[in-house]
Amino acid sequence: MKRRLFLAAAMALPFALSLPGAALAADKLSVLLPPWGTLPKDMTDKFATEQGIALDAETLGWDDILTKIVTSSVAGTAPADATELDWSWIGRFGAANWYIPLEDKIDPAIIADIPTSAIFRYDGHLLGVTYSNDFRVLIYNKAHLAKANVAAAPKTPDELIADAKAVKAAKIAEYPIGLPLSATEGTSTAWYLLTKVFGGDLFDKDFKPQFTSPNSAGYKALNFEIAALKDGLIDPAATGLKDVDIQELFKAGKITFDVAGWAGNMALYADASKSQVANDVAAALMPTTTGKARTLGLPEAVGIPVKASNPKAAAAFIAWLTKPENEIVLYDQLGDMPARLSVLKQLNDSGKLKDGNVLLAQAVLVEPLFAQGTPGWYPVFSTAVASIINQAAKGQISVDKAVANIAKAAADAQAN
Repeated sequence: MKRRLFLAAAMALPFALSLPGAALAADKLSVLLPPWGTLPKDMTDKFATEQGIALDAETLGWDDILTKIVTSSVAGTAPADATELDWSWIGRFGAANWYIPLEDKIDPAIIADIPTSAIFRYDGHLLGVTYSNDFRVLIYNKAHLAKANVAAAPKTPDELIADAKAVKAAKIAEYPIGLPLSATEGTSTAWYLLTKVFGGDLFDKDFKPQFTSPNSAGYKALNFEIAALKDGLIDPAATGLKDVDIQELFKAGKITFDVAGWAGNMALYADASKSQVANDVAAALMPTTTGKARTLGLPEAVGIPVKASNPKAAAAFIAWLTKPENEIVLYDQLGDMPARLSVLKQLNDSGKLKDGNVLLAQAVLVEPLFAQGTPGWYPVFSTAVASIINQAAKGQISVDKAVANIAKAAADAQAN
């Protein structure tokens, strides 16, 4: 779930886009999206001209959008004709029948070109179409490694620790590993990602926890984080840092590894107007203990509420967003990684995708957190996970106690 710090100012107030010639448009479409999904004015003008639809766009923060969708849907109204649809909401919204199935409204060839489409399916139905392809890669400062005489990016968790220790010993970065450990969603998703790095999954097919044994991947992942913190490789202040704070530290050259790096941030980190490490940033496949560089997909989509007043225009808007030229504009202007694999390849072939070969190789290995679909109890569970990991990072509970508490949180969430 993304928080674009460089667009944060846009989150303060909702706004409506008044389009030239909108009064002449045959249709009107209301859209509710976060700042990183809000179209630049030249695109809204283009949409109005090409589609004959006046776009009434409202921008809210991610959490505020969730609140508005839930409040409106419970009241039997639509928050907008087309809205943000996060991967983590699918189970809850699908079970409540709040969104229209899209498999018959969007070209199947487009859906097949979007690897993360499966993440937005509930009970076999496609509820949203990805516009922001948020998957994770290892992002690192190659200049730091060179100064520490490290020849290549780490390929295993052990190599990552060894490289971080070399950087710290050379006094290049005091705290080389960047991971959030606050009681926020970014902390939870980083642990989920590291569980895949260590070769496992959180749950089995029946949603039974698979992370309580010391030999399990989830246990090793949490132990990795706490041990790195105790060894001085992660800043003690990380217990109060969000994922966007880690990104700011990386841009400032304060850390060497953005371990749970958003693929789309490669463009941001390589932008000299926004980053102090533009010439030094590089991407690598996620470290692995199994030989397969597994990663997590946490994409964001656009969906159509069942109470939408203009679902036809909303479907046209979604299809329009997936056009290659529009995905490229969103990447160039907002940093949203294109959802379509063909567009990623097009960007890479044109030299516009920083470390594109790595990103493409990682993109085809993207996995959902839940193979069987995101359950409705996920938000409650994940909130508990963040709080428990934060307690462990502060030394208030052991890793053993933390995983036991997380397992209980999973049981409680599923029972309610």
